[in-house]
Amino acid sequence: MRSWTRLLVLVVLAGLLAAPAAAQEPIRIGVNLEMTGSVAAYGQMGWEGLQVIRSLGYDKVLGRPVELVLVDNKSDKVEAANATTRLINQGVVAIVGTMISGNLLAAGPIAEEAGIPIIGPSTTNPLVTQGRSYVFRACFTDTYQAVIAAQFAYENLGARRAAVISDIAQDYTVALGKYFTQQFEKLGGKVVATTYVRTGDQDFTAQLTAVANANPDLLYVPNYYTEDALIARQARELGLTQPILSGDGADAPELLEIGGKAVEGLMHTAFWHEEAAVTDLGRQYIDAYRAKYNRAPNSFGGLTADAYLMLLHAIEKAGKPDPKLIREQLEAIDGLEVVTGPVIVENGDAIKPVVIRRVADGDFRYMATVFPPELKAYANK
Repeated sequence: MRSWTRLLVLVVLAGLLAAPAAAQEPIRIGVNLEMTGSVAAYGQMGWEGLQVIRSLGYDKVLGRPVELVLVDNKSDKVEAANATTRLINQGVVAIVGTMISGNLLAAGPIAEEAGIPIIGPSTTNPLVTQGRSYVFRACFTDTYQAVIAAQFAYENLGARRAAVISDIAQDYTVALGKYFTQQFEKLGGKVVATTYVRTGDQDFTAQLTAVANANPDLLYVPNYYTEDALIARQARELGLTQPILSGDGADAPELLEIGGKAVEGLMHTAFWHEEAAVTDLGRQYIDAYRAKYNRAPNSFGGLTADAYLMLLHAIEKAGKPDPKLIREQLEAIDGLEVVTGPVIVENGDAIKPVVIRRVADGDFRYMATVFPPELKAYANK
C-alpha cells in the first residue's frame, strides 16, 4: 500500500513540475516569405514589420513565448509550396505568408489539406481564399482595389480612354487589369489598348508603341515595382506624358530607385500610409519603425504585422494553440484594430480601407483614403 502511495505522490509531483515547463513551451508560427528573388523587397519589408510589432510587446500569447520559424520561398510558386510543407512538418500552428498571390495560390491547398491556418499579408487575388476554409488574407481584394482605381481614374482624374499594361506571368496583375477594365467601362470609359509584359522583360517598346497609337488619357499598369518603374521610364522616353496609375505592387522603395524622375506623379492604390493611421497601435508602430530603421514605415511591413496580430488574437480567443480553433476565431474577427486600421474578416477576406498615394519629390505622398461602408465610422479619426 505504501509503495502505491509513494508512486502516486511521485506522479503528482512530476505533473506539477512539468506544468510550468509546458506553459512556457513556445507556440510556433511559421513565416513563409519572399526573402530573395524577384519580389524580395516585399518579404524583407514584411520581416521588418514582424520585428517591430514584436518589439512592442506582442511576442507572447496565452502566457507563452511565440517563436517565428522563417522559410524563404525565393519568390517562387514551387518553393512557396515546399516552404509550407516544411513549416507544417516543423510543428507550426499557423503560417504568415506568402506576400504575393501566385505563391499563396500554390501554398494554400497544402495548408488547407493539413488543417493549418495560413494568412497572406498582401495577397489580393480573390482566388486565394475561394473555396478554402484555412486560407485567409490581411488585405483587401483585387476586385475592390481595381474598382476604386477605376472610379478614381474616371471621377477624379477625368480619364475617359485608358490603356492597360499587365504582366501575363503574374495572376495578380492580370486580375487587376481585368477588374479595372470592367469597372472603367461600366462607368462609361473605354479601354482603348490592352497589352501584356512578362516578369523580367527589359524592353517594352512594342507594348508602349501600341499604347501611343491608341492615344489614351491614362496608363493603368498594375504590376510589380520593377516592371512599373521600367515601363514608366520607357514611356517617358517615348514621349508618353499621360498620368500613370498602378496598384499596390508599386509600393516599394525600389520603384523610386529604378524609376527615378520617370515615376514622379505616378499614382497607385495602396494598403496604408502613415498619414492614414487611424488606430493607436498604428501610431505606436510608426514611431517604433522610424526609431528602429530611421525611415518611413511601409504598407507591407504593416500588413505582415496585421496578419501576425490577427493570429495572436485568434489564438488568445481560442484559449489554446489548436489550428481548428484558431481558424474559427480568425473567421470571427469583427472590427479588430491592427496596425493599418480596423479589420473585419468575411469568408477569409479582410474588409479594409484603400489608400491612394502619389510619387512626389522622390517619395510616396498620401492623397486620400476610401473606407468601405462597414468601416465608415473610422473616416474622421
